[in-house]
Amino acid sequence: MLERLEQLIGKENIDKIRSKKVAVIGLGGVGGYVVENLVRNGIEHIVLIDHDTVDISNKNRQLIALDSTLGMKKVDAWRKRIEDIHSTCQVTTLDCFLTADNIDILDQYDLDYIVDACDTITTKKALIKKSLELGVGFISCMGTGKRLDPSKLEIMDIRKTDYDPIAKHLRKFVRDEKITQKIMVVSSHEAPLSTEGRTVASTSFVPSSAGILIASYIIRQIIEND
Repeated sequence: MLERLEQLIGKENIDKIRSKKVAVIGLGGVGGYVVENLVRNGIEHIVLIDHDTVDISNKNRQLIALDSTLGMKKVDAWRKRIEDIHSTCQVTTLDCFLTADNIDILDQYDLDYIVDACDTITTKKALIKKSLELGVGFISCMGTGKRLDPSKLEIMDIRKTDYDPIAKHLRKFVRDEKITQKIMVVSSHEAPLSTEGRTVASTSFVPSSAGILIASYIIRQIIEND
């Protein structure tokens, strides 16, 4: 399955990728594309964490949202999809809402990388601290709703973000906690558009592009740094 990737990066790097374990927290519009691209590029150990079910409202932007998966737990739908893509991939699923109170569950999985693709700011803060505590690679996604231009997305340190309301909270958190390490995120330089109603408006192409950027970051980090 990885012959074309091996032509590009070599067998040694394929072996590195296969040996790493990645946790993805949040399997929505961003996290789903992270999982898809990690698995299609050789990750064989993955921990999936989400407490949500597939809903019809997900169909405009979430890879797993199909008529055949409506009502399924996202972790179960993703396990089935991964089995169809890469049958030897070892998938661990946690059907839970991750918080600061239960985040220590990550300690038992011997992770190499943590991907934060969730929407909850308190969980994002807890994941930053946990990744530093464990000494593992980390990348977090900022907001992708209310935006139309995927070309404005960029991988950067949290301190370099602008416009994003989520990033504003996390910049303050990093300052208050006196964190000196780089905290890598994917964030947009596009200001959120004004919309009516409480539901966060979204497209298919901005969240998916953010997820692809995150997956590419993880794969490149493995190749370059391990």
